[in-house]
Amino acid sequence: MQKEGKAQFKVGGAFFREGSRIVRDLGVLAAAIYRQETGQLRVLDAMAGCGVRSLRYWLESGANWLLTNEGNPDRQTLLSANLQEAIAQKCCQITCENAHRLFFRCFDRKDYYDLVDVDCFGSASPYLSTVLWSVKTGGLIYLTSTDGRTGTGHLPQNSLANYGAYARSHPAAREQALRLIIGAIQQQAASQGRGIQPIFSFYSGETYRVMVRLLSQQQLTPENYGFLGYCHPCGEYQIVSWRKLGQCFCDRDNIPFTLTGPMWLGVLHDRDTLKKMQNLAREWHWYYQEKLLEIMAREADFPPYFYTLGEIGRRGKMDVPSRSRLISALQNHGDRATVTHLDPQAIKTDANLATCIEIARSLNSVTS
Repeated sequence: MQKEGKAQFKVGGAFFREGSRIVRDLGVLAAAIYRQETGQLRVLDAMAGCGVRSLRYWLESGANWLLTNEGNPDRQTLLSANLQEAIAQKCCQITCENAHRLFFRCFDRKDYYDLVDVDCFGSASPYLSTVLWSVKTGGLIYLTSTDGRTGTGHLPQNSLANYGAYARSHPAAREQALRLIIGAIQQQAASQGRGIQPIFSFYSGETYRVMVRLLSQQQLTPENYGFLGYCHPCGEYQIVSWRKLGQCFCDRDNIPFTLTGPMWLGVLHDRDTLKKMQNLAREWHWYYQEKLLEIMAREADFPPYFYTLGEIGRRGKMDVPSRSRLISALQNHGDRATVTHLDPQAIKTDANLATCIEIARSLNSVTS
């Protein structure tokens, strides 16, 4: 018998990754905030596995109703055992069918959900359009991707097929993978005259998780959906608009930027929701989650890339000061700068790479 949060459950033959608890914790917190604000929480768990997410949404987030689906019918007995109390209280139904078929059945019956959790293996792209049919306006969609090589630019042909975007490799590619997912679902929503709002975007290990809110109005614009340029010789980034695609040259090296896109260029998280989740985490004594959410709230509206300390040191041919000292020095210089959850040895800042190197070098000279 496994225990996680308030849930006790058996894994049986289902896939279960204990190390992914943090992404389940974030989902539970966001769902609980939604329940507090709206007074209800109907959850569709599209790929339930052993059912731990459904169980925690019910026990910890206060879900009124669970539609727990698992495509493998061999897991039905396990799910029934793990969710027996919710079933007995007529708060849960278990189904075993293809997720796409289930989403369309929900639409056909006008049975829309407040939270749809799609914890798929591999790319989330097959579900980015069909999941929209099952969630109510204002509701939440929680997506998973474990296909990191595609999103980080190691398989650009795959990213073209999955996201309609060409991904290239660079030091901030972890963030790029999240932004490709957000951009793709934003584009799918726009094709239906609707939009999405990113609630939070999270990277851990090889797992990319994105939670978005479905909105009734289109949100896609040439400003928030475009391209990220990277200069391999100097390491600098630049946001490239659609109108500048033929004119995107690095000022220093006078060569074209290597482009990734189109992808989401807007905010990575909704800071207001993260603050509420942070307060709830503190109330529940989830101190690690509280600290993580604080970091995520800080990085929410920074440019769509980061600089690693290793890159700053390599290009500046020097030892790099500690991350905290570099961030403080950048702030004293008048630039915004913060830590990022995406890489424990990286910073997000409005300053360019040359400025980061110059300030790091000045800190070293003071020390010496």
